[in-house]
Amino acid sequence: MNKTNQKPPPKKLTKQEIKKKIEKEDEKKRVLEHIVRGPKPRTYGQKASDLVTKWVGSWTFIILLFVFMGIWVSVNVYMVIFRWDPYPFILFNLILSCLAAVQAPIILMSQNRQTERDRVKAEQDYRINRKAELEIEDMQRDLEIIKQLIRGTNK
Repeated sequence: MNKTNQKPPPKKLTKQEIKKKIEKEDEKKRVLEHIVRGPKPRTYGQKASDLVTKWVGSWTFIILLFVFMGIWVSVNVYMVIFRWDPYPFILFNLILSCLAAVQAPIILMSQNRQTERDRVKAEQDYRINRKAELEIEDMQRDLEIIKQLIRGTNK
């Protein structure tokens, strides 16, 4: 029989190597499942807080708020007959305070959602990078085996 036609005997794996191989396969499955599943759907409250934050953070809202404030002040200063909120504008201050008190927690909820989305994206990136790393390690092992086979046939 010719030495070039002989296959090298299969390498026996130790228990640790078998365990590592199984763990890597499990990790690959988890990564693929996470990518296919995707993030959890948003609740109604989360959608509402994102929508309100998007509206409140727009230039349209800011400009409309300043227009409303200008109309409120000018009507209450220059209107002689029917002033519903005279000069110190106590009702106007109450409305603006309530607006700020309601907006603040809604904006914080939306920021928390954004943080959660960023965390999920970072976790997804990590899993993808981990999967790529495992694939590269497998390819390096295969290359080492090929190198050993080539060196063995050249002798």
